[in-house]
Amino acid sequence: MTQRRCTGKLSFPEYSYHPLSSKSEGSMPNARIHNINVASQQVLVAPAALRDRVNVSSEVYDQVAQTRSVIEAILDRKDHRLVVVVGPCSIHDVDAAMDYARRLKLLADKVSDTLYIVMRVYFEKPRTTVGWKGLINDPHLDDSFDIEAGLTIGRTVLRDILELGLPTATEALDPITPQYLQDLISWTAIGARTTESQTHREMASGLSSAVGFKNGTDGGLDVAVNAMKSVSNPHRFLGINSDGKVSVFKTRGNRYGHVVLRGGSGGPNYDSVHIALCEEALEKASLPRNIMVDCSHANSEKKPELQPLVADNVASQILEGNDSIIGLMLESHINAGNQSIPSDLKSLKYGVSVTDGCIDWPTTEGLLLNMADKLREKLPQRNA
Repeated sequence: MTQRRCTGKLSFPEYSYHPLSSKSEGSMPNARIHNINVASQQVLVAPAALRDRVNVSSEVYDQVAQTRSVIEAILDRKDHRLVVVVGPCSIHDVDAAMDYARRLKLLADKVSDTLYIVMRVYFEKPRTTVGWKGLINDPHLDDSFDIEAGLTIGRTVLRDILELGLPTATEALDPITPQYLQDLISWTAIGARTTESQTHREMASGLSSAVGFKNGTDGGLDVAVNAMKSVSNPHRFLGINSDGKVSVFKTRGNRYGHVVLRGGSGGPNYDSVHIALCEEALEKASLPRNIMVDCSHANSEKKPELQPLVADNVASQILEGNDSIIGLMLESHINAGNQSIPSDLKSLKYGVSVTDGCIDWPTTEGLLLNMADKLREKLPQRNA
């Protein structure tokens, strides 16, 4: 048998690239085997064209840069405040979202010496089986899936909230979406279902904002810790550029990844024992001890009314000497609870979530004012 010795660069002559002419048989997919289960395709507006469509001032871009810098400073322990990501589980009503944002801005100014308030502006929702996938996918809440309208509305809402002076947060779910919206995002989450995804880790390595990785749905820390290690390194992957063309991206890596504890199938994981275990795991992986606590989801046993108890426990841990908790998340809306999307959209209740249940505005305001009062003197001492 003849043996071939590797002499360096591999060569595959039978697979060499030869441009095909427009008349080549190779340029026309065979309908018998190609896209068999695809019912239709529609060309979407390019990211650059959408940015032209929704006018954004230079002042808004300055605001995005400044809010990202503040969050990075908190993660670097150069700013003593806590990051508080708070707002509706998802945005489905633009008027209610802006109503909430105006209330939140007034509250943010009151607690700005202690808490750095960032509004949840979530447009994409992961589904375990089926259900409403969020404003980008279905902005009209009628299964029409007018995605171009959803992206336009989403970009407009982000701009309007930033113009109020509020930082913005969202979950990066679809790897294509950041090209359309990321320039208006101050903080990004990678959800429990996607933290383990290589695609999302690669994407996050190139995002321009700090990224919080939630622990796995089982409550385990390994997937989040591995994600943080991965995202801090450069990656190469396929994506679309601002002109909508498929491109090969090379990233620098994102050093502002951090863990978000959200509980899991085994129960909550925000107590001091779980926090200590998380600190230990981060130290073992040579990662910064930056921990955010999600007061919702499994940490509140999916009972939104328990979120204030989780937040109060977090405040108590800080008062008792914890120095690793850098923030928390809350699901909050104008009115409490949640609702199903009715066939008659006119019967939707104003300011009530159509996804996970939320605490109402009075509860949110009281919770954050109380937390700021408790931690006002402690947080500067912690950094010192």
